[in-house]
Amino acid sequence: MTDLNGLIVFVETFGCQMNESDSERIAGLLVAAGARLTDRPEDSQVTIVNTCAVRGKSEEKLFSYLGRLRSLKKKTGLRIVLAGCVAQLHRDRILDRNPEVDFILGPDNYHLLPELLERRLGRPRVFTAWSKDWREDERRLSLRRSPVSAFVTVMEGCDNFCAYCIVPFTRGREKFRPLRTVLDEVRILAGQGYKEIQFLGQNVNSYRDPDTGAVFPDLLRAADEIDGLEWIRFITSHPKNFGPELAEAMARSRHVCRQIHLPLQSGSSAVLERMKRSYSREEYLEKTRVLRSLLPGICLSTDIIVGFPGETESEFSETLGALDEIRFANIFSFRYSPRPHTSAAKLKDDVPFGVKRRRLMDVQQAQKAIQTRIHEGFIGRTIRVLCQGKSKKDGRVFSGRSEGYQVVNFRSEADVIGRFVQVRITSCGPYSLRGELAESP
Repeated sequence: MTDLNGLIVFVETFGCQMNESDSERIAGLLVAAGARLTDRPEDSQVTIVNTCAVRGKSEEKLFSYLGRLRSLKKKTGLRIVLAGCVAQLHRDRILDRNPEVDFILGPDNYHLLPELLERRLGRPRVFTAWSKDWREDERRLSLRRSPVSAFVTVMEGCDNFCAYCIVPFTRGREKFRPLRTVLDEVRILAGQGYKEIQFLGQNVNSYRDPDTGAVFPDLLRAADEIDGLEWIRFITSHPKNFGPELAEAMARSRHVCRQIHLPLQSGSSAVLERMKRSYSREEYLEKTRVLRSLLPGICLSTDIIVGFPGETESEFSETLGALDEIRFANIFSFRYSPRPHTSAAKLKDDVPFGVKRRRLMDVQQAQKAIQTRIHEGFIGRTIRVLCQGKSKKDGRVFSGRSEGYQVVNFRSEADVIGRFVQVRITSCGPYSLRGELAESP
C-alpha cells in the first residue's frame, strides 16, 4: 500500500471546471495515500501543476509560472509535476524546454501519482498513455474545495473534432461513466449535505450509459429523483446534440436549474461551417427559442471566438447581431489562436491581431451593455441565492449564485455559507447583483 508519509503537496490549477474537478481528484488521491496539502508552493515538497491547452494564452501563463517554480526549485529542491492537457499535448518537448519538470502526467494517468511520488520520480518520466475504459476507483476520493457545490464527472473526451479545438487530442475519445456509479456519487453527496451538483463532460449531452444505453436526459431524470438535492447543473453542451428531449427533461424536472451554457462560437453560419460545428446560426436560434418556450426566464451563457480564419467584417457583425437577438446572461469570449493538430491550424491565420483585438473588445462591450440591462431588470425583485462564500475584506459581505448563475453579493450579520437565502436586489453592475437579505437567517 502506498504511503507518502506526510509529503507536503501544493496543487495549482489552470483552466476550466473539468481541470478544477481533476485537481480535486488529484488532491484526494494524494491525501488518501498520506500526503498533506498546503496552499503555497513555497511550503511544498512537491508542486503539481494541472494545465489547460485550449488556448495559446493559457499555455503562455503556464510557462511563465514554470519559470517562477524553476527559481524556487533551485532554492528548496522542490519537485515539479506537470499534469493535464499541456502535459498530454507537448509531452515530447516539455522536458527539453523545461528541465525543471520532474515528470509529466496526462489526464488519463492521475491514478499513478501516489506510487510515482513514493518512489521519488524514477524513470520513465513521461506518462501519457490512454485507456479506453472508464477508471472509477479514485473518483470517490475527490477532496472537494466547496462544502456547497460539487462536480460530478459523467464523461470524458470528445469525438467532434471542431476545426479549432484541441480537446480530442488532449482528452482523447469519448468514454462514459456507468449511470449507476454517477447516481451513487450523487446520493452520497446529497447525504453529505451538498445543495448543488454540476455534471461535467467535454460534451456532456452526448452521454450514453455503457451498461444500459440510457442517454443524458435519462440521467437528469434519475438524478432529479434523489432526495436532498436542490440544484442540478451541467456543462458543457454541444448544440448539435441538444434536442427537444433534453429541453423537455429540464422543463419537467424539480431541481435542474433554469440555466445552461450552450457554446455558439460564431453568429455566422459560414464561419460555423468552417469551424465544423455541425449546426447553422438559424438552427442554434431555434434551439434557444425552444428552450425559452419550455423554460421561461432561462438564463443562457455561451462561448464566442472572434477572428477565426477568413472571418469578414460582415460575418463578425452577424455575431454581434446574434448577441443582441439572444441576449445571453453571460459569455466567455476569446481571440482565435491556432492550436496544434487541429484542422484550422492548416488554414492561413489571416485576421490581423489588431482586428481580432478590436472585435473582441466590440463583443465584450456589446455583452457588457446586454448584461447591464438584464441585471437592471432584477432591481426590486427578491431572488433565491445559494451562499458560497464571503468577502476577505469584510466578513459581513457574502457572495452566492442565483439559479441563473448570476453572482449576488449581500450583507448578513449571521454566517449563511452553504444555505439558501432570499435576497432583495437593490443595485447591480454588469457582472454581479447586489442586495440585502429579505428575511432573517
